[in-house]
Amino acid sequence: MARARLTIDLDAITRNWRALDALSAPEVETAAVLKADAYGLGAGAVGPALAAAGVRSFFVALAEEGVALREAVGPVPAIYVFAGLMPGDAPLFEAADLIPCLNSPGQAADFLRELPGRPCALQVDTGMNRLGLEPAEFDAIAGDLARLAPVLAISHLACSDEPDHPMNASQAAAMTDFAARLPGVRLSLAATGGTLLGAPFHFGLVRPGVGLYGGMPFAAASPVVSLSLPVVQVRDVAPGEAVGYSATWTAAGPARIATVSAGYADGLLRALGNGGFDLLAGDVRCPVIGRVSMDLITVDVTGLGSVPAMLDLLGPQQGVDDLARSAGTIGYEILTSLGPRYERVYKGGS
Repeated sequence: MARARLTIDLDAITRNWRALDALSAPEVETAAVLKADAYGLGAGAVGPALAAAGVRSFFVALAEEGVALREAVGPVPAIYVFAGLMPGDAPLFEAADLIPCLNSPGQAADFLRELPGRPCALQVDTGMNRLGLEPAEFDAIAGDLARLAPVLAISHLACSDEPDHPMNASQAAAMTDFAARLPGVRLSLAATGGTLLGAPFHFGLVRPGVGLYGGMPFAAASPVVSLSLPVVQVRDVAPGEAVGYSATWTAAGPARIATVSAGYADGLLRALGNGGFDLLAGDVRCPVIGRVSMDLITVDVTGLGSVPAMLDLLGPQQGVDDLARSAGTIGYEILTSLGPRYERVYKGGS
């Protein structure tokens, strides 16, 4: 069975980084978030392309991700780990020169014991109540700040995709309060959404993630991914015949059905079945019919004069957020669900 082809445009990623970088003042650093294997697109390829474009700081979720990224980008860029110093991870931080974002007094104590003298960052909670030091916890480690000598303090906006949400201003004010208690320490509050909110949210460093990869809320992003699914069989279906599991689609008239090679094992969610989305043959939309199965999807190609070898699922005409809306989810989930069976083709980059 032919493999579906996922094409990743590294030049589009670097264009998106430059566009986001241009939204903040020259003294504000624009980093890049490459957690979850660069949102599913391959940190080993994305990292070097962004480093060549000028990225000096990267963020990942886990120490193991940081080790892999260090191998890809070399010794120069800073690599921060959102999860902080977890038990048993100290050798990874030391060997790969990683910087933990310490989230609790316990992590701070472990850091001083296991990695004294190495750089660290602090993650502070400004209202999201997910990770980070709350004000009382910050007070508990205040006596250790001189020994910790954090190079950065970060927090995360809960509602940055809703520009008018009152939590945005509340969290920016809370970050400013932390700044008064961390003189000389650079601050970071904004991911993609916060970068788009403007200067009051930028502080010293912004760290876009999904916007680099063509996702909302960065509506002006260049498309990054395209996905083409190979047609493995075409058949004619008579009126009244059913297609797919549970016979959820029945032909109202003579129909031509193409079966393409991809399914929910490849991150194409079952919620997309029965007309939830289209595949494209050039500019012609071909609706999915029947259920999405593990490896196969059926598509109504009755209106095509000839059926091409591949039908397109993602591209300039239909992006990850379009697909996400059809599935009742968000572009982040579509990107990070794209599975390992695709033939991955990288365009551009150094």
